[in-house]
Amino acid sequence: MATVTVVIPFFQKEAGILCRALKSIFDQTYQDFTIVIVDDESPLPAEIELKDIDPAWEERIKVVKQPNGGPGAARNTGLDNVPADSRFVALLDSDDIWLPDHLKNAVDGMTRFNAECYWASMQASDEFYYHFGMAELERQEGGERLSDHPLIIEMPDLASTMLKNWSFLHLSCMVIGRPVFETVRFDPALRLAAEDVLFFVDCILKAKRTVLCDDPGAARGMGINIFHSIDNRSPQFLKQQFNTWVALDTLEERFRTRPGDVASIAQYKNTARRQALWSQAGRMKRRQSPDLGLLARWVMRDPAILRAAFQLGASKLGINAGART
Repeated sequence: MATVTVVIPFFQKEAGILCRALKSIFDQTYQDFTIVIVDDESPLPAEIELKDIDPAWEERIKVVKQPNGGPGAARNTGLDNVPADSRFVALLDSDDIWLPDHLKNAVDGMTRFNAECYWASMQASDEFYYHFGMAELERQEGGERLSDHPLIIEMPDLASTMLKNWSFLHLSCMVIGRPVFETVRFDPALRLAAEDVLFFVDCILKAKRTVLCDDPGAARGMGINIFHSIDNRSPQFLKQQFNTWVALDTLEERFRTRPGDVASIAQYKNTARRQALWSQAGRMKRRQSPDLGLLARWVMRDPAILRAAFQLGASKLGINAGART
């Protein structure tokens, strides 16, 4: 029996990354946990990584193998394999590591305040420059302070707050209670982008209470992260932006009766359109063919991308004309 089940989706090429994540779990000050690793057809199989681990670790780890389905599908499989006696699920990406008090703070905070969803801050780093912690969130947005040591806050309308900027949330800092993890799942079709944002919103809406802890829960482990290896020159970039737009469109439908939230989502949708179009313009500049098939699918779903393309073209022409004068 274990109070917490740790779910790790695993898809890596470099040796040692998974063991580093596992060490950060076994170094926790809170030790009442079991671990489910989902090998998502990893190029470096999980059993190779685990073959020389401490036997005391091995008896607390379950490995589930599946055909490659992406991180959302792997996390869903992990959630489907949580033991019946676990009260909480803690998510950890295999390329991240936990700080020693993460599980202790999560279990204490959720138990003390009867919460079903919890986030810690992500440790600050140059690589995660856009992330900010819960103390900064409190300064920006207010909220109710529930505890000073550690600093724990509750936002009156967290879903609306995160739709403006969700950079204070990270999967590796997230813990959810049984009423949430029994029902909420990732959308596995949204590979490479935005499935976490939908999951965040669904968990917040499902949980009777969500608390946010300023103490860092996780640090970027600097392993191979598929999402962060994609830039606007990558062949997958357009697909990533399209999936982001699809996720945002789904969010917009869920919040259609809340104009302020729809406006926040619309800004992100416009950003996805612009980034997608810039990436394809860059491909043509490099004498590479744009992905006309996916662009056509996007136009069918979202005619507004044509207006974005016109505005982008007009902006480009204006810049060029200004440069000539």
